[in-house]
Amino acid sequence: MAYHEHTDHRYLRHLRNAAPDAVKSFLAFDQEALSGAGKVISRKNTELMAVAVALTTQCAYCIEAHVKAAKAEGATAEELAETVMIASALRAGGSFAHGFMAMKFFEGAPDAVAAGHSHATAEVS
Repeated sequence: MAYHEHTDHRYLRHLRNAAPDAVKSFLAFDQEALSGAGKVISRKNTELMAVAVALTTQCAYCIEAHVKAAKAEGATAEELAETVMIASALRAGGSFAHGFMAMKFFEGAPDAVAAGHSHATAEVS
């Protein structure tokens, strides 16, 4: 057995049985966001955006599903590669930008402490 198997979707029935209303609502939302009648973004671009997000969240199931869907919608290998590199840049950029915050905390910036971002002043629940 592998961690990610193509047949794992069969376990959706367990989710449907245990949380039917939540699963129904989630699937309806997902369908509307990706394929709703009022969408103005093309299906190909929607799927490429989904690939970028899936790469960023590192969901193996989503990567597989949305890469296949993007290809079915006419995405090229070059478009997929560019999507991969954009997602990589943004993911790395997030760490870089949060580095500004890390430096602020290291320097003991008064605004960081005043905003309640100090463990010493954090309230324990």
